[in-house]
Amino acid sequence: MLLPFYYILVTLVYLLALPLIFFIAFKKKYKLSIPSRFFLLNNKPFNTKNKIWFHACSLGEVNSLKPIIESLEEEVDVSVITATGYKSANSIKNVHVRFLPFEVFLPFWIRKHRVLVVLEAELWPLLFVASKIRGTKTVLLNARVSDRSYSSYKKFAWFYRWIFSYVDKVFAQSQIDKERLLELGAKDVIVSGNIKTIATPILTCKYEKPLKEVITLASSHEGEEELLLQNLHLAKHQMLVVVPRHPERFKKVEDMLMRYSTKHNLSYAKLSENEKLDTDIVLCDKMGELINIYAITDITYLCGSFKDGIGGHNPLECAFFNNKIISGPFIFNQKPLYKLVSNIKIASIDEVSSLNYDLLEKSEVLYKGEIDSLLKELK
Repeated sequence: MLLPFYYILVTLVYLLALPLIFFIAFKKKYKLSIPSRFFLLNNKPFNTKNKIWFHACSLGEVNSLKPIIESLEEEVDVSVITATGYKSANSIKNVHVRFLPFEVFLPFWIRKHRVLVVLEAELWPLLFVASKIRGTKTVLLNARVSDRSYSSYKKFAWFYRWIFSYVDKVFAQSQIDKERLLELGAKDVIVSGNIKTIATPILTCKYEKPLKEVITLASSHEGEEELLLQNLHLAKHQMLVVVPRHPERFKKVEDMLMRYSTKHNLSYAKLSENEKLDTDIVLCDKMGELINIYAITDITYLCGSFKDGIGGHNPLECAFFNNKIISGPFIFNQKPLYKLVSNIKIASIDEVSSLNYDLLEKSEVLYKGEIDSLLKELK
């Protein structure tokens, strides 16, 4: 009985939100994803032929699926939410990519697959319901229930029990995740670790390592660059690379870095105009370059963690390159991943100015997840 009520609800939400959706569709960031997801523009259903279907949200999730997809000797379908995820998925061989339509369209858009694999928290009810109705095996991969979200999940346990009644298999990141998922109604749960530890980052561009010690502000958010610049003191043997999280902030961060470099008599350049990395300060104003920057970085300030409300970012990628990692204390979204990396220095913004980099140890990935159990489910 819950299904018709839920569908009526999402239909009403869609109709009420149409004016806002139409307005947002004109923004550069959403000009590809919004028309595809909410108006099905150039977004026809998959031509399945008994294939595997992976669904992931964005760039990071798609990248973590790459080693799994590349290990399969067959064509697969991949659906995504974001434009960056779409671009990344299209770079994988033997993959057909679509934007996942909004739920109101899913009962008519979805076709039967052999297996649907949904990554992490993409618990769109009608994605699972419509797939199961069409005879598709459904799998939730890399599932976790964070400390922060656990209490809210329990308040709506009846809703999650309904969703999990349409999920055949769940691969959890840890034993505590397994216990929480079972409590929420998941039926067949095994612990397989975090699949993000499987993928070895692949460089798309190899920059020459500068002679100076490279300090990188990675995935920085609004306000973080300013706070860190106020507390960083670049020595003559050091240079700074700033990689903002969101491209729409490139111009604002550029203005800030130009003022800072002028004030402190430092040389400055944008990566899009100078790839030699031969200035004191470099703004990475190109998307998809963070992995390439990590490869020549000595010390990473892992941002999204120095101001409350963001919850941190994935430390695995810079740990693969054995960067010395400094993180802020606000990491509630990434605690499970932080446990998989050694030697992360947690420091408040007030402690940054007194850090001795020579005393920090290089980071390492401590544990590799396994995919053999998943591969068996895909046969």
